[in-house]
Amino acid sequence: MRSVEVMPGVRVTSDRCLVLDEGPTVVLGDLHLGYERALEQEGMYIPRINTESIRDALNEILCRYEPSRVVLLGDVKHDFKRSSYEEKAEVRRIMTLLSEAAETVVVKGNHDNYLQNIVADMGMLVVDHVDIMGFRLEHGHVDSGVRPVIIGHEHPSVRIPGSVGGGLKVQCFVHARADGVMVLPPFSPFSSGNDLVLDRGCVMAPALRASDFANADLYGVTDMGVMRLGTLRDLSDISI
Repeated sequence: MRSVEVMPGVRVTSDRCLVLDEGPTVVLGDLHLGYERALEQEGMYIPRINTESIRDALNEILCRYEPSRVVLLGDVKHDFKRSSYEEKAEVRRIMTLLSEAAETVVVKGNHDNYLQNIVADMGMLVVDHVDIMGFRLEHGHVDSGVRPVIIGHEHPSVRIPGSVGGGLKVQCFVHARADGVMVLPPFSPFSSGNDLVLDRGCVMAPALRASDFANADLYGVTDMGVMRLGTLRDLSDISI
């Protein structure tokens, strides 16, 4: 299945985005543009494919869901520091692609220092949150306390251990239904994911940490589509 309706009017998708019926609205987070350049500054060199991969994936999403609005849930940039000319150009290319196709709302993440300066002359405003269909949409590094809330920041994944070693790592959506918390996986192809375990201290996002995340519904993102994985507590007793 390419998408699963998890609440009325709310679908999670194998395209790493969430779709709200109003609009419709596509919600995605954690693009981390400029990731390769940040690694180069630390002496590590990898192919510069993050931005082009994201651009291609966004084009597919725009064609598939035909949204009237796109919400970026923060960490558009990877580097905390002031951007170079090339980094600014990367961000502006993505923003131009989105804004030409739909109303684009940019929510500020903890990596997004100076982002407002980059997009100001494009007529775009970087905001702390936006409210749509009764949901608070925010990055997730700070918890507003408003529920229900849709966040990024966590980069959630789960690891299903193998019976003879190894195992399978799957990035996922996390839906703590009883607590009104929904967490999106990262959109960047370079984000490996933060493995969720039954230890509250390992959870980064305050809203998720405060929830009953052990019993949250998990929806894995795979090449075969969205997979219902059960709960984190269920997975702790499973091996492959």
